[in-house]
Amino acid sequence: MIYILAVFLPPLALLLNGQPFAAVLNLVLLAVCVVLTVLTLFAFPFLLLLPSAHAVIAIAMRRDDRRHREIVDAIERHGPPPGWRR
Repeated sequence: MIYILAVFLPPLALLLNGQPFAAVLNLVLLAVCVVLTVLTLFAFPFLLLLPSAHAVIAIAMRRDDRRHREIVDAIERHGPPPGWRR
């Protein structure tokens, strides 16, 4: 669900994901892309995909970091998995 929101409303998706600085950066990126697209008379409409791509990548990276942190915390709390060789 957050990825769909990231495609259509990238700054809001980043805010809801807990990334306020990335949301501000994405809002600036979105404004620049809209201005450049309008100034070039829509010659480069693919520029509007950049903020969405940034949001999707940032959300995916944040989720991966959370997942890795949970795994490391579980290993620290309970020890290595059975059968793990040193």
